[in-house]
Amino acid sequence: MPSSADGERRPVRLDAAAWGLVGALLLLPAVVVYQSPTAEPVLAWQPALWLVEPWRAWSAVWVHLSLQHLLVNLAGGLLVIALGVAARVPVRAAIAWATAWPLTQFGLLMMPELLRYGGLSGVLHAGVAVVAVVLLRRADTGSRRLGAAIAAVLAFKLLSETPWRGPLAYLEGWDIAVAPLAHSTGAIAGALLAWLMLRRR
Repeated sequence: MPSSADGERRPVRLDAAAWGLVGALLLLPAVVVYQSPTAEPVLAWQPALWLVEPWRAWSAVWVHLSLQHLLVNLAGGLLVIALGVAARVPVRAAIAWATAWPLTQFGLLMMPELLRYGGLSGVLHAGVAVVAVVLLRRADTGSRRLGAAIAAVLAFKLLSETPWRGPLAYLEGWDIAVAPLAHSTGAIAGALLAWLMLRRR
């Protein structure tokens, strides 16, 4: 018979593995896809094609338009994975993050003038939102305060990006244009799905 300590550690390992698996599915194919010059036209999000090529809602996260774009998103992805593991998010949180993945791109239909989109950043914002909701729903004050701090910083970032102004933003130091709306659609999808998944039964 396993000890109670073993029984407590086992779900934590499963939770971390589930969160890490979602992160790996997001990050590792992006490295492979970046090596292919023909991948972007087939995999990137294009609102005009979502009905006939719905896979783009998943594959768009693996498309990166520059090496800087890829490296920044990979670093951000590792941080989100570490954040979820450190916060000991449950398996249902990982499911919420995975479900927010395609919904992040579908949210971009609100701005059809964004003719194409690729990158991990929208879904990474979803992961941060999921972690914030997990912490906010816990009973201890410390977790709630941390969750509130993460949610506040995330909300400030999203609002400062003014996604309603247009489909693209040109930021100093970046060699590509950024789509701020993707960050907002990802965060909203992640927060809503985490809240639904973690409701007390």
